Formats: sequence, C-alpha cells, structure tokens
Amino acid sequence: MDERDSGAPGGDPSLRRPGDRTPQPDTSPQTDTGTHTGTGTDPSTGTAPSKHDGRGETEQQRADRRWQELLQEIRVAQTGVQILLGFLLTVVFTPLFHELQQTDKTIYLVTVVLGSLATGALIGPVSFHRIVSGRRVKPQAVVWASRLTFTGILLLLATLTSALFLILRVATHDPYVPWLVSGVLAWYLTCWFALPLWVRAHYADGN
Repeated sequence: MDERDSGAPGGDPSLRRPGDRTPQPDTSPQTDTGTHTGTGTDPSTGTAPSKHDGRGETEQQRADRRWQELLQEIRVAQTGVQILLGFLLTVVFTPLFHELQQTDKTIYLVTVVLGSLATGALIGPVSFHRIVSGRRVKPQAVVWASRLTFTGILLLLATLTSALFLILRVATHDPYVPWLVSGVLAWYLTCWFALPLWVRAHYADGN
C-alpha cells in the first residue's frame, strides 16, 4: 500500500521522504474582527463605558471631566469667599470696631467664623484630591469633593447674609434693615438654588 494513501496526517516518520516538512500547528494570535456593541471596553483604561451617560465615556473619563468642571466652579466661589474673609479679618484692627455695640461684635464674630468655615470647605476639594491622587478612586473623590463644594456654597451664603446684615446695621441703624437683608437673601436663594432646580425639573432628560 502506498504511504501517501495511508490516511494518517504526516504518515509514519520512518516513511517520510527526505525534504518533507512536518506540518506545524498555527500559533499566530487570532484577531477578532467581529463587531461588539454594548459590551466593549476602553483600551486605554480597560473599563466598560458608563451606561446612560449620553457621551459614550468610561467611568474614569467621566470622573476626569466632572473634576475639571468642579475645579472651575470652585475657583469662582473661592475668589468671593477669600476676598470677603480678608476684608472681615481687617475690621477688628480698625478704631471703629471697638466702638461697636456688643450685639454688633457678636454678629461680626459669627460672620468671621462662617467665612472661615466656607473657606475651609471650598479649599477642601483641592486637598482631598491631592491626598487620594493616584489611588484609583477618582469617581469617589469627585463625589465627596462635590459635597464639600456644595457645603461651602451654603456657608458662603450664610457669610454674605451675616456680613450684609452687620454692615447695614452699623451704617444705617434703620429698622428696615432686616427686611432689606431678607430681600437680598431671597435673591441669593433664587439665583443659586431655585432657578437651577426649576431648569433641572423642566429640561432634564431624566438619565
């Protein structure tokens, strides 16, 4: 029987002709050319895209974007509270301060404490990010930094209201000062909270 008709791949090694090559298994990496939808991963991070983010971002990409946006917001708030606190800290060294009534001095002390707390809350995200940087907790860091920023905004609101009340009380001694301050506070609440909440309720897509 001819060895070529034996049916065995490669045949008996003793029957091979000189120069015949032994077939080698294919060990080249297989490339998947199929198309995956919804289950792919980002090759740079190895994480799946966030669901319903509307941008096709991964969780890390979304955290990076939110952090950059948060930094811009913090810069605006920090500028206001730092200028206000710097002004308040100089008041105690003026001759007029020692002529104030005890009630006015108490309001001043409360205002300074509120301003200091607001400054700490608004600078906190920077320190927070620096401490946890490189620990692969950026999404969680953004959440906590956002909470600190919102707390700082609330404290800044209280600081502005208290400072305005003190200045108008010392400047005018008018009984209508509380009503005027209440009107300004209502304006702050409208611009900072009521209007954004109204827009979110009417225009948000619910994702």
